[in-house]
Amino acid sequence: MAGKIIDNIYSKLGEVFDPETIGTLLANGIINIFVIVAVFLIFYLLWKVLNWLLQPIFRRSKMDETTTIFANSLIKYGILILGLITALDSVGIKTSAVLASLGIVGLTIGFAARDSLSNLISGIIIFLDRPFVIGDLVEIDGKYGQVERITLRSTRVVTVDGKMLAVPNVDVVNKTVTSYTNFPHLRLDIQVTIGVSEDIEKARKILMDLVSDPSYMGEPRPSVVVRELNDYNVLLELRVWIENEREHLQERFRLREAIFNAFNRHNIEMPYETIQLAPFRMEQKMLGN
Repeated sequence: MAGKIIDNIYSKLGEVFDPETIGTLLANGIINIFVIVAVFLIFYLLWKVLNWLLQPIFRRSKMDETTTIFANSLIKYGILILGLITALDSVGIKTSAVLASLGIVGLTIGFAARDSLSNLISGIIIFLDRPFVIGDLVEIDGKYGQVERITLRSTRVVTVDGKMLAVPNVDVVNKTVTSYTNFPHLRLDIQVTIGVSEDIEKARKILMDLVSDPSYMGEPRPSVVVRELNDYNVLLELRVWIENEREHLQERFRLREAIFNAFNRHNIEMPYETIQLAPFRMEQKMLGN
């Protein structure tokens, strides 16, 4: 009985590991892989040709760069996915069965890829909502710079010091975005403190003289308001509009320096909170003294 079972096992192993059978399987596998790669490569070349044909059309159209990049991405991935499905079908692999078998595995992979999927969906939301376009000056969660590129995964922002920031699209959607170029003009709000004993009108006149230059907009008119009355200072805010919003950083720096120099020339005190430490000497009493 035992010998018969062993003979059956040897017989089955011989069928499975038959050299002719293994050779046939390997040959078929190599052919199938070659067919899949060849079909997918055809679709990839189709995308390259189509992209080459579409570029002049995009340039002649009134589509902005953001829309062009987004449309390019959709067409590219659509053709490549279609190519993959066609390649699998060409060797008899039913994509519907593959997708069904990957259902359970997909749940596991989904948890690992949820960030990428969130960024992809957020990229579509950015395109539809259009809070900014390529070339805009924006501030995203404290990160300031010019939008260089918007992809389906991230938004590329170039900072004023030349760094490239790849901000995940999910952060762009979920956090506050400040755009400095959505409107033709921009207002600068420069805050400065003066002493409580200083003449507010005198300080206001000095500030208004600084922005009387024609480089600043006359309408809306500049103004100086009192923002806060504190125990040790008065917080003033200079509000002035500029024509070119792309120069707002340079203008802020220039105005702050000009205000500091002007207040010093006119002996306007600019107090700040200080803490004075007084020496304290502790004498230890000795027992018996």
